[in-house]
Amino acid sequence: MKLKQRVVLLAILLVIFIFTKVFLIDNLDTSAANREDQRAFHRMMASLHVDLDPRLDHTLQSPWEIAAQWVVPREVYPEETPELGAVLHAMTTKKIIKADVGYKGTQLKALLILEGGQKVVFKPKRYARDYVVEGEPYAGYDRHNAEVAAFHLDRILGFRRAPLVVGRFVNLRTEIKPVATEQLLGTFMTVGNNTCFYGKCYYCRETEPACADGDIMEGSVTLWLPDVWPLQKHRHPWGRTYREGKLARWEYDESYCDAVKKTSPYDSGPRLLDIIDTAVFDYLIGNADRHHYESFQDDEGASMLILLDNAKSFGNPALDERSILAPLYQCCIIRVSTWNRLNYLKNGALKSALKTAMSHDPISPVLSDPHLDALDQRLLSILATVKQCTDQFGPDVVLVEDRMTLSHL
Repeated sequence: MKLKQRVVLLAILLVIFIFTKVFLIDNLDTSAANREDQRAFHRMMASLHVDLDPRLDHTLQSPWEIAAQWVVPREVYPEETPELGAVLHAMTTKKIIKADVGYKGTQLKALLILEGGQKVVFKPKRYARDYVVEGEPYAGYDRHNAEVAAFHLDRILGFRRAPLVVGRFVNLRTEIKPVATEQLLGTFMTVGNNTCFYGKCYYCRETEPACADGDIMEGSVTLWLPDVWPLQKHRHPWGRTYREGKLARWEYDESYCDAVKKTSPYDSGPRLLDIIDTAVFDYLIGNADRHHYESFQDDEGASMLILLDNAKSFGNPALDERSILAPLYQCCIIRVSTWNRLNYLKNGALKSALKTAMSHDPISPVLSDPHLDALDQRLLSILATVKQCTDQFGPDVVLVEDRMTLSHL
């Protein structure tokens, strides 16, 4: 065979090899990843219902030690959590040994220490389930039940980036006041026959206390993340100005995402895709108030965006605030795994899954039916937004493969 023929033959073989790699092997990899996404979805659906059972089989650890060991840079809890029911049970039943005013913030909360030394954040009930918060999408008091619902939605979406939350009834007179600090105790008052408190926060007012039904107050408790994982606060690149007549740049600059992509930590690593995931999450729950977010310190952009403080959600089921999706429709990218999960949750599956997941909670029913119905409607809007992006740029550009192996050793 002549040299020229050999060169031509080698070139043909090289083209065949590249074709096989790109169109066959890569497609096989994608198919395998999609099959794993489907298996993960079915595992999630099978484990949705959580019984609040105090038993911890095959371990001598406390529920607090177990939950602390779950935390890694990219997850607050692992996919398989047979001890979840025991941890949530402990959060809702363990004796309160200290009560103090909440950490910094704009909304009323209390910091509780439970037996065994575990910190939790208590957010009191402010509204009836069917109350509709009118006005701006970030208006109103925090909604304690929104924290519970958001945690379970985080489970359903497979993000696993929200701290554990469960509903709890507390007796303010016998459980809180005897162990309250002077600072918290000084905010207690009686309104009619009801025990109330107004705490310490930016918007806390003596004229706007949270009141129990008699002495019994409904609320949510959020598990404090382990102290070995200190948090770092970041300004959300799609945050609002909260000033009338003044728009943030993203609200008028459709090319804003291009500028974000050039700044750290969004120029590399998973953080920008976390922002997109969070936009999907916040749109579903109606949370337009994520002006800042937290990650773990010294992460160089590798840590997850932690889904903290979700209480400004589920305020108005009739309000679908599309601007929450700005990171998605301006950047036009989304994780393949997120896209797959959203598609699996179509046709009423999301509403049904969340209802099942929350059915065990002590304050069930957690959400009213209009809020559950709104989730399915908002899911359709998200899917339509992604389709607009794929129609414009193609699925290869929009659907981003970003899977990270997570260790819980």
